[in-house]
Amino acid sequence: MSRYLDIAKEKFEKLKDKKDVIILSIESSCDETAVAVVKNGRDVLANVVATQIEIHKRFGGVVPEVASRNHILAISSCSQEALKEANLETKDIDAIAVTYGAGLIGALLVGVNFAKTLAYMLELPLIAVSHVHGHISANYISHKDLTPPFVCLMVSGGHTAILKVEDYCQIDLVGSTVDDSVGECFDKVARVLGLSYPGGPNIDKLAKNGKNVIKFNYHEPFRDSYNFSFSGLKTAVVNFVHNAEQKGEIIEKENIACSFQEIVTQELAEKVMRYLKETGEKKLVLAGGVGANSRLREKLTTFCEKNDVKLYLPILKYCTDNAAMIGSMAFYYLKNGIGLADLSLTGKPNVDITLNTKKSW
Repeated sequence: MSRYLDIAKEKFEKLKDKKDVIILSIESSCDETAVAVVKNGRDVLANVVATQIEIHKRFGGVVPEVASRNHILAISSCSQEALKEANLETKDIDAIAVTYGAGLIGALLVGVNFAKTLAYMLELPLIAVSHVHGHISANYISHKDLTPPFVCLMVSGGHTAILKVEDYCQIDLVGSTVDDSVGECFDKVARVLGLSYPGGPNIDKLAKNGKNVIKFNYHEPFRDSYNFSFSGLKTAVVNFVHNAEQKGEIIEKENIACSFQEIVTQELAEKVMRYLKETGEKKLVLAGGVGANSRLREKLTTFCEKNDVKLYLPILKYCTDNAAMIGSMAFYYLKNGIGLADLSLTGKPNVDITLNTKKSW
């Protein structure tokens, strides 16, 4: 192990000054087995995703043990397919990157252990990447002109936050959820409405046929701060549906979905808009799976156009979990001298959402 680490450190240092860096990256934090090949943090040479959506639909959500087992079945073939798609061989790869957190621990361990094996076998540096930072980096792939500093609205299945991205590896927290993430809230409301997994896209689709006419017993907390709380809204919607069912009333799912979505997207948009106005920042980046929500995109687009703010929306396929975003962020970790891991690396269910060049895995 000490010999491997010496070799990895030496190559890691040399890569900081290498003109073209090609990284094979692995993502397995939830229910998508993904492997990508990314050049210089911006050019995606291959992006392979083996989705488990159909498998988990029957359960109404992701079952961790089932996800882990299917990662094991898919990860080797995904890596082979990624190399083939990129028209490269293992000798052409400069480093291996992997999501080490946040996520389902069993699922993470599949990717981490596979990455460690590859790195050791090929004697390549192993770069441990935060899933959260990967979502931000999806925009570097979608927008080749995007550079820090900028404000980021992070909206995913596990995180909801407003971030100030001062530099590629200097990320500060402005505000965050104190309980449920917005993605989790979408999924739980979808479940009570009887919608199939994944809940977020199905609520978005259903809401297009509804009207914002329902008043839930809900009052937004933290109105004077940049923090969020969605547990109360989730409970209010669940109680509304259950009360209607007990009374034998007709449940207009389209209107419930529309009214719920309007509350969520308005809170998200208003808070990040207020921060932009108060600070005078002129670049806004959207990141995370809920970044695919059409209503949120509409609201942010309207605000930015009215206030001369440049809005960066990730390409839809890079909103959800993928390995290309991990390979992109790994490049900037590398250039800033952080993230090099040894063979003791393990998965972590939670990670720090902030980042600076003094931190590593």
